[in-house]
Amino acid sequence: MKDRPTDIDEAVLAAALGAWGVEPAMLTHAPVGYGDHHWVAADAEGRRTFVTVADLAHKPHCGRDAAEAWTGLSRAMSTAATLASALGDGALVAPQRTDGGETLLRLTDRYAVSLFRYVDAPTGHFGQVLDPGARRMLVERLAQLHAVRPPLAAPVHDPALPGREVIAAALADPQSLRADAGPYARRCQTLLTANYHALKATLDRFDSDTARIASGASASPAAATVVTHGEPHPGNVLDPGGRTLLVDWDTVAVAPPERDLWLATSAPEDLSRYTELTGHRPDPRLLAYYELRWSLDDIAAALDVFGAQHPDTADTRQAWDGLVGAVAALADGRSRWDAGPEGVRSTTAEAAAPTSADGFPR
Repeated sequence: MKDRPTDIDEAVLAAALGAWGVEPAMLTHAPVGYGDHHWVAADAEGRRTFVTVADLAHKPHCGRDAAEAWTGLSRAMSTAATLASALGDGALVAPQRTDGGETLLRLTDRYAVSLFRYVDAPTGHFGQVLDPGARRMLVERLAQLHAVRPPLAAPVHDPALPGREVIAAALADPQSLRADAGPYARRCQTLLTANYHALKATLDRFDSDTARIASGASASPAAATVVTHGEPHPGNVLDPGGRTLLVDWDTVAVAPPERDLWLATSAPEDLSRYTELTGHRPDPRLLAYYELRWSLDDIAAALDVFGAQHPDTADTRQAWDGLVGAVAALADGRSRWDAGPEGVRSTTAEAAAPTSADGFPR
């Protein structure tokens, strides 16, 4: 998050890092990402570590409330640490374990903290168009990840949308987004009203596709499940095209590989490379499904923000941009996977980027 939180006591946070043997002489807020809060801790010798504080009240993919989210996020962080043991530090940046073997500690009832090694490397950004070489390396990194046997504690992905009812309620009554909640509530009302029919049809289609997946009606050789990252866009890659280190693991889950692949590339040559490495031929129907789910998840995340009291800040502006981009992507009505041979559209580098204007790391 870009906004520095006012309800996190940095002295308490610094003390919590002692569980990892870190005694920070300096704790610097890092205004990066969306969803979690970050700091860089430096000890007296200048050694740095990267600190993440998760807001359990806004982790619907981990659990319905803060208590459930604690359990879900703990499993995700433990899974990432286990993956690091299997793949090595050259593939990902995973949470470090305390002396007691924990990867996540409570800071308050609402917040939880994890610690990562500090990597001095450039990061990509959401919506960035990777050059063909960097994109291929990302696909190869995903193939490496997908080949790892799922750890026993790994979360299992639920294709159903956690925020579905948030969208449905806002569509049924846009006025439920009270104008006095903040500067973006009335804009949301206008946006939802103008795009009601497209959004309602999209939500109905998503429900139908989800039911078909859950029933196994779409089962095929493409229905295999693997350990997926969940959000392998360039913003979650350190040194893309170089070391290509995957970061941000709260969305890790066992799921079809298409959950990762749709976001990493839409280039047929990259998908062919993935098949060559894994033997799995990506299913265009699942690629389209996860693309659709992403846009709906962005909409739900934004409506969750704007349905409550909110100010006009860098974070809410980012949320608004994400909402507008997601709605525009759905109103367009086309998937990158619904044309071309085998259902995969031939793409240029520009078409390989996600279609929404901004994103919400989930």
